[in-house]
Amino acid sequence: MWLLLGLIAIVATIINLYMYKTGKDYKLAMAMGLSFTALTLCAEHSLVSDWVKGEDWSALMDVVPTMEKAVWFLTIVSILLNIVPILLELKGKK
Repeated sequence: MWLLLGLIAIVATIINLYMYKTGKDYKLAMAMGLSFTALTLCAEHSLVSDWVKGEDWSALMDVVPTMEKAVWFLTIVSILLNIVPILLELKGKK
């Protein structure tokens, strides 16, 4: 599930940037990109929670340390890419 939500977040972010570049209203796409990023994080947390409930310690030890870095990085990138149009608009108004 987290993979599907992550792919939707990426597509929404690309649409956000495309709509800004073409001069269309991009705010809905921006909200969708950020929302699906949040849903991806929730789905990832649910996956880890299932591993804890199932006491699958080997999965936790193998996956969580690597995924932690990836989740932090991709979340920061998603936030930055989704707010780029707002920052560029603010820069253009000065």
